[in-house]
Amino acid sequence: MRRLGAVALSVVLLAPGWLGLSGLSLLVGFVPLLWISASYDASRKSWWRVFFWALLSFAGWNLSTVWWIWNATPVGPIAATLASSFWNMVAFMGFHTVSKKAPKPLAYTLLVAGWIATEYWYTVGDFSWPWLILGNGFSHDVRLVQWYEYTGVFGGSLWVLLSNILIFEAWHQRSSWRVTRALLAVFLPMLLSLAIFFQTENPAQSVRVAALQPNVDCYEKFAGGDEWQEQNLLQLLSEVPSDADFVLAPETALTRHLDEQNLSRYPHLIPFSDTLRRYAPQALFVTGANTLRYYTPGNRTETARHYGTVWYDHFNSVVAIDTLGVRPEVYHKGRLVIGVENTPTWIFEALDFLVIDLGGVLGQIGIGRERLVYESTSGVKVGPAICYEGLYGDFFGGFVRQGAEVMCIVSNDGWWGDTPGYEHLFSISRLRAVEHRRAIARSANTGRSGFIDCRGEVVGETLGWEERGVISYDLPVNHEQTFYTRYGDLLGRVAQLVMGLSWLYFLAYRTRRKNYFVE
Repeated sequence: MRRLGAVALSVVLLAPGWLGLSGLSLLVGFVPLLWISASYDASRKSWWRVFFWALLSFAGWNLSTVWWIWNATPVGPIAATLASSFWNMVAFMGFHTVSKKAPKPLAYTLLVAGWIATEYWYTVGDFSWPWLILGNGFSHDVRLVQWYEYTGVFGGSLWVLLSNILIFEAWHQRSSWRVTRALLAVFLPMLLSLAIFFQTENPAQSVRVAALQPNVDCYEKFAGGDEWQEQNLLQLLSEVPSDADFVLAPETALTRHLDEQNLSRYPHLIPFSDTLRRYAPQALFVTGANTLRYYTPGNRTETARHYGTVWYDHFNSVVAIDTLGVRPEVYHKGRLVIGVENTPTWIFEALDFLVIDLGGVLGQIGIGRERLVYESTSGVKVGPAICYEGLYGDFFGGFVRQGAEVMCIVSNDGWWGDTPGYEHLFSISRLRAVEHRRAIARSANTGRSGFIDCRGEVVGETLGWEERGVISYDLPVNHEQTFYTRYGDLLGRVAQLVMGLSWLYFLAYRTRRKNYFVE
């Protein structure tokens, strides 16, 4: 019962950062699990008991934070929990195994490096689900993690793991020195962050950005009615400030399938240019769209589909429209939602029963390979990230490295209903703002649209669940690049190396033990 209570306590401490609350409880969330590990001996039977308690903890944490996916598909939270818990178990059980057969410092090093390395793999593999990276749990505590501009969210994961280890050691082997170390690990990063926060100022230069929230039901969006949705957007577009530089509309706001080679010829796009000319003549209208690219059979991509003898890719895209018409540059979404937009082709046929139906095009759509920025008539450059791409710090930084001075995120995240899902997707954008010191404008199909400054603070008006309207704000324009922007997920790459070296050291240590070279 004590161990079951420890599991429940661990879940309660790990979950709040993803449910709209502070993530500071993460700093002690692993202490109950470390106690469970320490309470067992090195026998195989004990190993499996620790495995059971750890799996129960991580599955509970995952389910308590992603349950809302159920509103879109019953298999969603189960699949996400299985994938995420698997890597959690790899890292934790690796630590537990080594802790019973080698020096404790090596085990703790392996826990930290192994956990961050597996989190890094979330961001680069085919099956990518970075939602529960520990550092993401501080999206409501941005004033306390301003040093993300150097480390990214993996710095938050490092903070969590080190704090838990030192707090557990201070509790397990009580001494004033261990207590002092634990307190320093918890509070020094906070104090450093607050110092950075109050010394960081938003740049004086600004750009007027307007965000549209059309409030269209996600499940009706792709069922037809292209014309009334376009009229809805045009009505909102007529309400933007006349001095706006950028106007944003959500992901897939234009529901027609547009041939990229003939964008300027679509008559239903002309009213958008006309409306801009009348109400916001200097504005660039940046909007989500469905686009198609056709290929000859010999030039088709791996993701191309075919209709008869015609091969084509369907892209989740962003297009830009000004008073002269549709610009030729089209941005293709590069980070796709697993199971909805991205089912790796080598398993598509075997696992097509797991594909989640969220409307639109399912399975494997075209993958964008390059980041793109759009420039306004005033010379300011904006990077157009699409929905899920806001979860990837290094990928997001690709727009900044391409010259983006302001960022936007266009999203269509109402599939999960009025739950913590869409709220956390908004708040996690605050971490991107801190990492790259770029102000962000977010336009969602329904809740939540708003603005974030270079320090991660929510500024101006926001539009919540099932609200329709237009909001605008003068966002600061930044030209400088942060350390994290330049070097990306350096901590994740280093963690892989440290994890590998730790396992090699462990194998060498065990070999020497068996040869009686070590007492």
